[in-house]
Amino acid sequence: MMNTKSIQPDVIETLGGSTIQHGKYNDRIYLMKADLDDIESIPKKLKEMARERDYSKIFAKVPAEQAQPFLEHGFGCAVQVPRFYLGEESALMLSYFLKDWRCCSQTSKRNLEVMDVCRQKQDNATNMARPDGVMLRMCEPNDADTMAKLYDEVFPTYPFPIGDPAYIRKTMATHIVYFGIWMEGKLVALSSAEMDGKARNVEMTDFATLPDYRGQGLAAILLDAMEAEMRYLDMATAYTIARAPSFGMNITFARMGYRFAGRLINNTNISGQFEDMNVWYKPLVRKPLKENRGPTL
Repeated sequence: MMNTKSIQPDVIETLGGSTIQHGKYNDRIYLMKADLDDIESIPKKLKEMARERDYSKIFAKVPAEQAQPFLEHGFGCAVQVPRFYLGEESALMLSYFLKDWRCCSQTSKRNLEVMDVCRQKQDNATNMARPDGVMLRMCEPNDADTMAKLYDEVFPTYPFPIGDPAYIRKTMATHIVYFGIWMEGKLVALSSAEMDGKARNVEMTDFATLPDYRGQGLAAILLDAMEAEMRYLDMATAYTIARAPSFGMNITFARMGYRFAGRLINNTNISGQFEDMNVWYKPLVRKPLKENRGPTL
C-alpha cells in the first residue's frame, strides 16, 4: 500500500484544447474530454507528458469515431459505452500502460466472483422497500460542511477533494447534483450525479453511507432518485465506474438494470492502493414530467 498522506490530489487542467486530470496520486493522466482539434496530436502529447512525469498509465475517454489516432499510438480499448454522447455515439475508454506492473490485475479472481453474483442479482432483481424514517432530497450549499464530514469519515482518501466543503459548493454550482438521505435529522448517506450537459451523459458516483446505516439499501434508494432527476434534466445515458472487487456497489447497479461495459485495470487509487474499476451504463428514457420529477423524492 502506498503512502498517500503526503501526495497532493491530482489536478485538472488543459492540454491544448483538451481537459486532463493528472498527478502522482493516481499515477496517471486521465484524458477527460478531448477537443476534436487535438485528436491527431493528443495521443503523442499524452505519452510524452507521461514519460516526463514518470506516470505509469494513461486513461482516455473519447468518442468511438475519434479513437483511431489513439489505437495507432498503442492505446488499447478496455471499455465501450453505447449511446454515451447525445444518446447516440459510443464512448471508448482506452488505456496505455507505461510500466508492466500497472497492466496486471491483483484481484482478477475476486472480480469474477463479484460479476457472478451480479448476474444472479440482475436475473432476480426485486424492488427494495424504503426503511422507515428516510428523508431524501437534493443537497443545498448550506449542507456542504456536513457532507464533507460524512465523506471524510467514509473515505480516508479519494481521487477528488470531496472532503472539502468549498469543492462541494463549487461543483454544486456548476455541474454536479448531490443527493442525501437523512434519518432522524442526521445525514447518513450521500451520492452525486456529475453531468456533462453538452453530451447528455451523467456519472452516478460518490456513494457513501455511514457504517451504522449500511445494509438497508440506501444506495439503491439514492440511485433511483438520481435517475428520476436526471431524466427530468434530459440526460440520455447514465454510467458509473465502480470498484471491481467490491460486491456492494456492483450489485446495486446490476439490480437497477445497468449493463456491464468493461473493466479498467489498476485505474484508480482507493485508500492507498490501485484498484480495477468496472464500468456500468444505462440508457435513461425520459418519462412525462408528472411521473418523473423527483426528489424530495
